[in-house]
Amino acid sequence: MTELWAAGGTALWLGILTAISPCPLATNIAAISFIGRDVGHWSRILASGLAYTLGRVLAYVLVAAIIVASVLSLPQLASFLQTRMNQFLGPLLILMGIVLVGWIKVPVPWKGVSEAVQRRAAGAGIFGAGFLGLIFALSFCPMSAGLFFGSLIPLSVGAQSRVVLPALFGIGTGLPVFAFAVMIAIGAGSVARTFHALSWLERWARLGTGVVFIIVGIYFVVTQIFGMVLG
Repeated sequence: MTELWAAGGTALWLGILTAISPCPLATNIAAISFIGRDVGHWSRILASGLAYTLGRVLAYVLVAAIIVASVLSLPQLASFLQTRMNQFLGPLLILMGIVLVGWIKVPVPWKGVSEAVQRRAAGAGIFGAGFLGLIFALSFCPMSAGLFFGSLIPLSVGAQSRVVLPALFGIGTGLPVFAFAVMIAIGAGSVARTFHALSWLERWARLGTGVVFIIVGIYFVVTQIFGMVLG
């Protein structure tokens, strides 16, 4: 049970970290602008924020469910991964940590979703916000793809979780947008300051998570690959 809670917390945190990373943050800012167009209609803003989050959740659950189910449906592959996952996880975590810390620079060629798509979504109201969340979630950039395919998918395979962990990841990616939707709905005047604080938080959260990934990765390498017993 403790391992399940830890996996769930990790999936949620990976989603939040994805949401506030530079490239996905750009899409979330676009989403906030999209949702905030209904200033004065607080119920519509909150509903749009929720729909956007649910759209992201649906996208990640569908992709993860297909991948995890495909892996687990092959008994030999599933058995191999479940027995060897920790050996692969160490180097993978170290690599992800190095990228998060910034020791390896990853190019960001992502251009975003076209304005035409956003205009069509705007015409669909609340359902359009959900559609936008789904499209933005599937518009993977290097950082979001790395965190999703390199961290969440192995975590989901190890826990045999087709839905719960990907859903928590999706909720994490949509939380900042929903939080800003709430702020807009209640007429908060500190949105700009919060954006600045979010940028500051992203930098330190990314560095902190990167360091943790490297430390945990080294632990897995030492214990699972070299067979050393620590402590």
